[in-house]
Amino acid sequence: MASRVDTDEEGDNKGSMWDLDQKLDQPMDEEAGRLRNMYREKKFSALLILRLAYQSLGVVYGDLGTSPLYVFYNTFPNGVKDEEQVLGALSLIIYSLTLVPLLKYVFIVLRANDNGQGGTFALYSLLCRHAKIKTIPNQHRTDEELTTYSRSTFHERSFAAKTKKWLEEHESWKSAILILVLAGTCMVIGDGILTPAISVLSAVGGIKVNKPGMDSSVVVLVAVVILVGFFSMQHFGTDRVSWLFAPIVLLWFLLIGGIGIFNIWKHGFRVLKAFSPVYIYHYFKRGGKEGWTSLGGIMLSITGTEALFADLAHFPVSAVQLAFTLVVFPCLLLAYSGQAAYLMDNLTHSRDAFYRSIPDRIYWPVFVVATAAAIVASQATITATFSIIKQALAHGCFPRVKVVYTSKKFLGQIYIPDINWILMILCIAVTAGFENQNQIGNAYGTAVVIVMLVTTLLMILIMILVWRCHWILVLAFTSLSLVVEFAYFFSVIFKVDQGGWVPLAIAGTFLIIMFVWHYGTVKRYEFEMHSKVSMAWILGLGPSLGLVRVPGIGLVYTELASGVPPIFSHFITNLPAIHSVVVFVCVKYLPVYTVPEEERFLIKRIGPKNFHIFRCVARYGYKDLHKKDDEFEKKLFDNLSMFVKLESMMEGCSDSDEYSIYGQQTEWSRDGLLNNNGSTISSNMELTINSIDSIVQVRSPPHVRSSGQVSNQTEVDELEFLNSCRDAGVVHIMGNTVVRARRDSNFFKKLAVDYIYAFLRKICRENSVIFNVPHESLLNVGQIFYV
Repeated sequence: MASRVDTDEEGDNKGSMWDLDQKLDQPMDEEAGRLRNMYREKKFSALLILRLAYQSLGVVYGDLGTSPLYVFYNTFPNGVKDEEQVLGALSLIIYSLTLVPLLKYVFIVLRANDNGQGGTFALYSLLCRHAKIKTIPNQHRTDEELTTYSRSTFHERSFAAKTKKWLEEHESWKSAILILVLAGTCMVIGDGILTPAISVLSAVGGIKVNKPGMDSSVVVLVAVVILVGFFSMQHFGTDRVSWLFAPIVLLWFLLIGGIGIFNIWKHGFRVLKAFSPVYIYHYFKRGGKEGWTSLGGIMLSITGTEALFADLAHFPVSAVQLAFTLVVFPCLLLAYSGQAAYLMDNLTHSRDAFYRSIPDRIYWPVFVVATAAAIVASQATITATFSIIKQALAHGCFPRVKVVYTSKKFLGQIYIPDINWILMILCIAVTAGFENQNQIGNAYGTAVVIVMLVTTLLMILIMILVWRCHWILVLAFTSLSLVVEFAYFFSVIFKVDQGGWVPLAIAGTFLIIMFVWHYGTVKRYEFEMHSKVSMAWILGLGPSLGLVRVPGIGLVYTELASGVPPIFSHFITNLPAIHSVVVFVCVKYLPVYTVPEEERFLIKRIGPKNFHIFRCVARYGYKDLHKKDDEFEKKLFDNLSMFVKLESMMEGCSDSDEYSIYGQQTEWSRDGLLNNNGSTISSNMELTINSIDSIVQVRSPPHVRSSGQVSNQTEVDELEFLNSCRDAGVVHIMGNTVVRARRDSNFFKKLAVDYIYAFLRKICRENSVIFNVPHESLLNVGQIFYV
């Protein structure tokens, strides 16, 4: 029998990997299609939709629902002049709620979810599946066969195809899209800092309204105490207390809606004239620049809309839409209309319009519910921040941090200790450092409007590449969204010196950190790609690799899904021994939200059988977590054993074209392979090279399962050999690569690589901790390279 030698070179990557199910059994394609449809078309009963809509109130709408606490104060920090001004502001609020949360997000943007996942990185993952714009090119065509790797196809001459080609040919646009996504992510992090500050401070401010003689510092102190307790409880997770969230938020919406009806009835129905957009025109005509800058306060009425999209994970779109249209939207309209009606009769009360409009009998119950709702709103933004940082980690855009699952039922509920304490410190600094809520509101508005602009720009590409919309629809969506959002953006620009600089400073810091980390990650990957060892060199070493093969299994971790990593050659040239079995382990994240367990591992053999060298590619989605996979090592060996069994079974039926797993083979008809000394490898065996890569999903095909075939003696011997090596011990070999800028590099590159990236590498968690590798089984191999 001829020995099969895998060249594993870059040139063979075209059609190099093969899927066992696809090659062996056509019905498996139908099964994959059925699973894809199951992911895309989940059906829910009407009763279940209602229940999920109720539950979504506590997770999705807390931030948006607490906006009535502070909108009118931030819109009129210097008081209200007349009734016309109140009607104009209310009209702007009504149409802002209608155009942005209702039309744009609830009915359009929510449909752009990635199998139920929302946020800027979910949009980026969708785009990466439909166009090759990912800056780390570690994807392969077999990844596209995943049941969760859903994407649409389009005609070669279509506008979508031309856009795709144009994006793929221009590296600068790939980087621009990534920077846009990172900017949106950084603003969401800023949102996670500012939402707890303004929500809790505004809610606690009700104490001073009822007790006018109380000093403002007492209110700030109470808010800080609540925030410290709130962040300190994050490690428990939201699962244990989430059952309280929905009733609290539902009660809150019913209360503010009821108070709104009460004030409209008490102070007159003339406030309903604000539903006419004419008052918007009068508002700007009379207000001039002051009216324009007040848009920053009015925009706070739609804060939390981006969190609505980011927190989509556990609810179907229809449930979120139902909750908004039946509860959230009408209650918010009533709440703002009631406050406006009260203000029209009390023009000097704009500072505390919400609490002053509450009937005396229910003042303190409403205060308690408002404080609880503010905490729920803060929880929603913190959860969204954790989720989006986890997604950034998976895309190689954030330093390695500890990620903890807080729920066994909901994988989306995570806790990141390092980020939690950073957010707490910054949130307390914002709460205690600003003079009033108005400055926090200015900062909050700046963060929110930039996130919305980023979402709009990404949605343009989604509509073209994913939905393949007609250009007229794309133009209509873009024009309407940008007109509204740029109006808000230019209004908050005037308030940069009044608190608006805070989110810009926070986002700028995080943006530098994320971009530099991603730059270093890309350079490390490129170094491994360019420095990988040729298979001819490995073959030239012979079965013993020119060293002593000691009992045991060596797991060599690498960024590469193909090729022999340079760390391996560096290791064997410095140490006189290597393990009897070597497995190159590549843990890579794909632009999908999750990879099903049965599709996670891809196994291949490198070189002849007597070399005992394998490759394992473990694939994860951005919602998956490697450390959560506590039995990773066991599953790896189970898949490796299955691969050996299947490989032997397929050899036994290689005469049949239907069962052939190697396809057409090309004989190495020359005298032999050149080794590193320039001599040839003489062998009595016929060496053949696969024209395709033998990396497979290790699931035995139905034909083989049902046939009851017994594997040959070679398979049994190799399985026994693998088990004996495993019993002898497993060593995890990891590269400790140090990146340095070249001497001729410019100042900014040296600053980024030698200082910022080096500092981040020093303070972030080690790969061994992320991969859950036991310390006693770890072997680090140091290496330096220059970029």
